[in-house]
Amino acid sequence: MKYDTPQKTQFFFTTAPMPCPYLKDRLEQRMVTELMGPNATDLGNRLSLAGFRRSHTISYTPVCDGCSACVSVRIPVREFKPNKTQRKIFKRNADLTAQECPPEASTEQYALFKTYISARHLDGDMALMEESDYTAMVEETPVQTAMVEFRDQDQHLVCAVLIDRFDDGYSAIYSFFDTDLNARSLGTYMVLWLIEHTQMQGLDYLYLGYWVQGSRKMEYKRNFTPLEGFTSKGWKRLPHKSYT
Repeated sequence: MKYDTPQKTQFFFTTAPMPCPYLKDRLEQRMVTELMGPNATDLGNRLSLAGFRRSHTISYTPVCDGCSACVSVRIPVREFKPNKTQRKIFKRNADLTAQECPPEASTEQYALFKTYISARHLDGDMALMEESDYTAMVEETPVQTAMVEFRDQDQHLVCAVLIDRFDDGYSAIYSFFDTDLNARSLGTYMVLWLIEHTQMQGLDYLYLGYWVQGSRKMEYKRNFTPLEGFTSKGWKRLPHKSYT
C-alpha cells in the first residue's frame, strides 16, 4: 500500500502473522510504515490521529484477521477528573521528583527496566532485550521524544516513562518501575503525572497506546475516564467503566 503526500510517496507494509503477545492462541499482524526525513514529525502527528503507535523509527497499527481486540486509546485530559483511588495514589507519591530528560539511555535505566521485565513480562519478547536493544528503543526516534525519570528522596530511580510529543498531546511509549514498591502503584502514578503534565502544556490528549480487550495486562487503561478509542468512524468515547 502507498499513500501520496505533497513531499513523497509513503509506503505501508503488512507484517507476517506472529503469535499475539496479549491473547492466547491468536495471531498478530501489523500495518507498518517508516518515519524518516524532515517530515517525520508531521507524519507521526497524522498517524497518531489515525490510531497508529510508534516503535523506534516505525509507526504501526494492528490489522489482525478476524480480531479487533486492540483499540488505540487516549485520555481527553481537560475533562479528566481522578477518582478517589487515583487521588490517593497521586498523594502517596508526592515525595517523588520528576525530570524530563533527552532520550538518552543509561545503565541505571536499563537495570530498572530489566528487573521490571523479569518481574512482569518474562514471557514476552522484551525479556530477551540486551542493553543495546534497550538503547535503541530509547534513542532511535525521528520525532520529539523525552524520557521522564522519577526519583525518590534518596535520588534512587524508581520509575521512568518514554514519551513522544505531538501537536495535540503526548504519547506514552513505554513505562517501567520498581516492582518492589507495589504499594506506590507507580504505573498508575506515571499516567496521572502525564495527564497533569499534558494539561500544564496546554495540550488536549494523552495517548496510551492500545487497550486490548480480554488482556489483563492492558485492563488498567480502562481505569482512566473519560477514555476515547479509535474506531472505523474516528475517535469515539468508550463506555464508562465504574471504579472506586
